[in-house]
Amino acid sequence: MHDLAMQLAVIGVAGIASQWVAWRLQIPAIVMLLGVGLLFGPVTGLMNPREDFGELYTPLVSTAVAIILFEGGLTLNLREIRETSTAVRRVVLLSGPMVWVMTALAAHYVGGMDWPIAIILGAILIVTGPTVIMPLLRHARLRARPASILRWEAILNDPVGALFAVISFEAYLVLRGAHDAEHLILTTIAALVVAVAGGILVGRGLIRFFARGHAPEYLKAPILFAVVVGMNALTNLLLEEAGLLTVTVMGVTMANARLASLAELQKFKETITVLLVSGLFIILTASLQRSVILSLEWRVVAFLVLVLLVIRPIAIFASTIGAGLGVKERLLVSWIAPRGIVAVAVAGLFGATLSRLGMPDADRMVAYTFAVVAATILFHGFTLQPLARFLDLRVTNRPGILIVGASRFSIALAQRLKAQNVPVLIADSNWSHVSEARLAEVEVWFGEILSEEAHHSLDLSRFDHMIAATDNDAYNALVCTDFGAEIGRSEVFQIGSTTGAPENGNAARHSMHVSLGGIPLFRPPRTYNQLRDHIIDGWAFQATRLSEEFGIAQFHESRPEGTLPILWIKPSQEIVFASAEGAGEPATGDVIVSFGPPRAERDQEKIVRGTLTEREARREKARKTSEEVTRQTEGTN
Repeated sequence: MHDLAMQLAVIGVAGIASQWVAWRLQIPAIVMLLGVGLLFGPVTGLMNPREDFGELYTPLVSTAVAIILFEGGLTLNLREIRETSTAVRRVVLLSGPMVWVMTALAAHYVGGMDWPIAIILGAILIVTGPTVIMPLLRHARLRARPASILRWEAILNDPVGALFAVISFEAYLVLRGAHDAEHLILTTIAALVVAVAGGILVGRGLIRFFARGHAPEYLKAPILFAVVVGMNALTNLLLEEAGLLTVTVMGVTMANARLASLAELQKFKETITVLLVSGLFIILTASLQRSVILSLEWRVVAFLVLVLLVIRPIAIFASTIGAGLGVKERLLVSWIAPRGIVAVAVAGLFGATLSRLGMPDADRMVAYTFAVVAATILFHGFTLQPLARFLDLRVTNRPGILIVGASRFSIALAQRLKAQNVPVLIADSNWSHVSEARLAEVEVWFGEILSEEAHHSLDLSRFDHMIAATDNDAYNALVCTDFGAEIGRSEVFQIGSTTGAPENGNAARHSMHVSLGGIPLFRPPRTYNQLRDHIIDGWAFQATRLSEEFGIAQFHESRPEGTLPILWIKPSQEIVFASAEGAGEPATGDVIVSFGPPRAERDQEKIVRGTLTEREARREKARKTSEEVTRQTEGTN
């Protein structure tokens, strides 16, 4: 396939399709992308992007990697590493060079590579890809400290590893007489100054430019995109691939500024990054030569064993001595180090250049890099969750619910969920409301849920669902809109109506835009005042398990009229909200959490209709009271 337009279309469609399939199967996306790239390239020979793209191949790959690293830098807030700053510094500054040296030794003595190639390969394999780590962390639900270390290491090590590889490559050119050592030293110092100082200055300049209103909202993302590409190219004029460090510093600088539009910019960059990662990984993998892959022998297996089981653990355990990490945390971090797109891209760039210079091991270096990437993605991607569970480093094994707004209704709901062992937390900025929840022995967070402090101190990975239950419908909609991007728009719910229509009509004037707010918790929606009145009238929450003998039909028959099912908990611990689109019906084994009036109200209706005698009513009431006491006792235990 030599038609570039068709080739780009196939790569784009296949990349996004791979992302979707990986999401459905709950596996790392790069596993799918790796397979698709191998299928298009070495297996079928359908495409060879390195040859087809010609001179555009190297600058396109370099620019795409720069954008990916900038987006990663935008996710790094310095406040997140207050507890792990020492460990992160040591992992980056001490562990990285140790991995470089030991990997170079393994590549030379085990892989049989010449020293220049071995040293460059050692530098490349310092990196741990953020494009692999981020999805893994979302699914693994690690505790804050090990997750923070892995995330920061992945993003900071990428430009550092690329820079080390560049320095190694330039040193090799010095030995070949291409230029002198003084030139290399001066160039490296100049590139570092431009990368660090330039990244900070340009980042702060953009912050002021945007904050003072010098650019409209619709131009902010394009301006940012253009500046990132420009700074990457400018720094690369001094030292090849040093622009990766520049854009990473820019991203971190902007991430730690109070910029109102930063969230929107991050969303745009995330979208671009998903597209670039999907296409770039297929392009790089498809560029592999089948002959190079077939030339791999037992040496690559021995090399992989050393990299995974010896080099990384030694470097992590040695560099984190006295860093405040527990043995379990150090063990997890020492094992999890998946390489990703940056390692493949840098190896591909230098591999092509070294091949032109006549280095026989250049293609083997690229193949070894792909072998490490594939092995770490598979082994680390599929063992992170089991290992974290074994080491007890996961936040929780059950999906939790975050409730915003402490009221008698939300506190009673939290108590019922807690009795079913569902992790639940109530957040509120009113101390008296929070105090009531604490007296009810419900976990609370005191503060404004939309504040920056909440973003950094609340571990949202604990919660798969959110309920906004304050007395302000507009605030509930705002909270759901803000958290919907992180938790998922289909998993945020609110009391009241997202239409905001008053009882006297005129819904169009008072309705909110369809993109705002969350899913109504009840259908038809119930307002805060209605739920408050229900609580005053004696309505309560109940948990009922369905069985073969007691199905959903029997549940509705046995409940008082007006009972509202809120959610049900499946045997797999999955939580399904009744008002969610496509929720369906609860099945055998599911536990329904419902909100309804007291049973006596329904019994009184039967007495009035003559279908229940007063004696039967008293007997029924006594039986139900006994069952409720037993249920509460079991929930307490």
